[in-house]
Amino acid sequence: MVSSSTLSLCPHPKINFGFQNKHRTELWTVSSTGSGSLLQNRNAAGVVLPFTLVSITWRPLHSIKISVRAAASGSGGRSSRSGSSSRRVYQQSQAQSPLAPVKEIAASVLPVGAFVVVTFVLWKLVEKILLPKPTKSVAEENQPAQGLKWSFAPGTNLLSSFGAKIERESKLKLNDFAKELRSFQSVDMSGRNFGDEGLFFLAESLAYNQTAEEVSFAANGITADGIKAFDGVLQSNIALRSLNLSGNSIGDEGVKCLCDILVNNSGITKLQLSSSSVGDEGAKAIAEMLKKNSTLRIIELNNNLIDYSGFSGLAGAILENKTILSIHLNGNYGGPLGAAALGKGLEGNKSLRELYLQGNSIGDEGVRALMTGLATHKGKLTALDLANNSISAKGAFHVAEYVKKSKSLLWISLYMNDIGDEGAERMADALKQNRSVTNVDLGGNDIHAKGITEIAQVLKDNSVITALEIGYNPIGPDGAKALAEVLKFHGSIKDLMLGWCQIGPSGAEYIADMLKYNGTISSLDLRANGLRDEGAICLARSLKVVNEALTSLNLGFNEIRDEGAFSIAQALKSNEDVRLSSLNLMNNFLTKLGQSAITDASDHVYEMNEKELNVVF
Repeated sequence: MVSSSTLSLCPHPKINFGFQNKHRTELWTVSSTGSGSLLQNRNAAGVVLPFTLVSITWRPLHSIKISVRAAASGSGGRSSRSGSSSRRVYQQSQAQSPLAPVKEIAASVLPVGAFVVVTFVLWKLVEKILLPKPTKSVAEENQPAQGLKWSFAPGTNLLSSFGAKIERESKLKLNDFAKELRSFQSVDMSGRNFGDEGLFFLAESLAYNQTAEEVSFAANGITADGIKAFDGVLQSNIALRSLNLSGNSIGDEGVKCLCDILVNNSGITKLQLSSSSVGDEGAKAIAEMLKKNSTLRIIELNNNLIDYSGFSGLAGAILENKTILSIHLNGNYGGPLGAAALGKGLEGNKSLRELYLQGNSIGDEGVRALMTGLATHKGKLTALDLANNSISAKGAFHVAEYVKKSKSLLWISLYMNDIGDEGAERMADALKQNRSVTNVDLGGNDIHAKGITEIAQVLKDNSVITALEIGYNPIGPDGAKALAEVLKFHGSIKDLMLGWCQIGPSGAEYIADMLKYNGTISSLDLRANGLRDEGAICLARSLKVVNEALTSLNLGFNEIRDEGAFSIAQALKSNEDVRLSSLNLMNNFLTKLGQSAITDASDHVYEMNEKELNVVF
C-alpha cells in the first residue's frame, strides 16, 4: 500500500540529518509544510542543499555524523521532482526507524551525567563536614524572638497582634488584685497563676498595709525567686496575720529565703506551706526560724518531702519554742525515727496543742516512742491525728494508755490503720475512763461486730463523745444492732458515720427503729451499705415520726430505686414537723419518676414549714 501526501508549492525549510557509520551513510530530511511534516530518508547521492546551518560530530564507538541543512527557495521543476519523490521517501520512513543511533547517543551521554551528579553530591558532603557552622554571639542568643509578647501568666506565649492586648489586661487584673489587698481583711488569690512577676507587683500593696489580715497566694506558680518579693515588705507589715503559700514549688531555697524574712516578723501567726516541695533543708530552716520567732502559732507543712532529718530539726525547735500551738506534718516521710524524735521534743514543750501526723508510716514502734514523749508532755494536747500510719493492735495499746491518762485531749484519729477487734477493745477500755475526748475516728480499721459491740458499751455511760466515725468497717447487721440498741436511749452522739459498713436492709431496720426514739443524732451517714428499697422503706417509716434532731441524712450508693424513693417522698409529706434539711441520694438507681417524687416532697416541705430541703441526686 502506497501512502501519499500533498506538498505545498511554496518553499519551506528543510532539516537534513545525516548519520554515517562504517556500513552506510543515510540522510534524514524533515520537511515542514503547512499541513504537516514529512520525514524523508535519502542516500548520499541525493540532493544536497546549498548551505549548512549546524554540523555536530561525535566519535565515541562509531563514526557518527549529524548534518543539519536548510534549503533555499528552488525552481518549480525541483519542486515537482521533490513532490514526485516524497511518496517514496515517506514509505521508506515508515519502514525504518533510527533507533540504533539514538541508543548509541544515550549510551554515551548517561555515564557523563552520572559522573557529574556523583561529583556534586560528594562536594556538598565535604562542604557540610569540613566548613565551620556560623555561630551566633551571646547577645544574639539572648535576644528575644521578634514578634512575640509575654503576658504575666507564666507559660503564655502570644502572637504580637494579641500580645499588647493581653499585657494590658494582665496589668489591669493585677491592679484589681492590688485594690483587693488594700480593701479587704480576707483576700483569696489562690489559683490566679500570676507567677513571680505578679507577686513582685502585688507585694508592694502589702507594705505598710493596715487592712489585709488573711492573704492566700496558693497555687500561683510562685518559685523561690518570687519569695524575694516579700523582702522588706513583711518586715514592715504588722497587720497581716495569715499567709498561705501552699501549692507553690518554692522548694528549700524559697523556704530559706522566707524564713530569713520572717525571723523578725511580729505579725504573722499562721503560715501555710503545704505541697511546696519542702525537704529536710527547708524544714531545718523553719526550725531555726521557730527558735527565734515568738509570734508564729500555726504552721502547716502537709504533703512535702520531709524525712527523719527534718523531723529531728523540728523536734529541736519545739523543745525551745514556747509559743507554737499547732504543727501539721501530714503526708511526709517521718517514719518511726521521726516520730521518736518528735516524742523527745515534746517532753520539754508546754505550748503545743495540736499535732497532725497522718500518713507518715510511723508504725507501732514509732507510736510507742511518741506516746512515751506525750505522757511526759507538760502541755495540754487537744488534737492528735495518727491516721494511716500502719498501726496494729499492738500500737493501739500504747495509744489507749495515753488516752486513759489524758485530761485535755478532745479529738483522736486512728483512721485507716489496722487495729482490728482487739485494738477496738483496748480503745473502748480507755474511753470508759477518759472524760475529755469528744470526737473519735476509728474508721477503716477492720473492726467487726465484736469490736463495735465494745465501743457501743462505752456510750452507755459516756456522755462526752459527740462524734463517732466507724465507717469502712465490716460490722454487718449484728454490729448495727448492737450500736442501735445502745443509742436508742443512751449517749450524746450528734454525728454518726456508718458508711461502707455492710449493714444491709436488716441493719437499716435496726437503725430506723433507733431513730424513732433517739433525740441527739443530727447527722447520719449510711452510704454504700446495700440498703436497696427494703432499707429505704424502713427508714421512711422512721421519717414519719417527729424527730426534732435529725437534719442531715446521707443515703448515697445504696442501690435504691423508685419504690424506695416513693416511700421516702410520702414520709416527708406526712410529717409536717420534719426537721430534715439535707437529703443525699447520689448514685442510686432512681429514674425521673423517683426524682420527681422526691422533688415534689421537697417543695411540699417548703410550703408547709418554709424550710428548704436540699436534695442531691
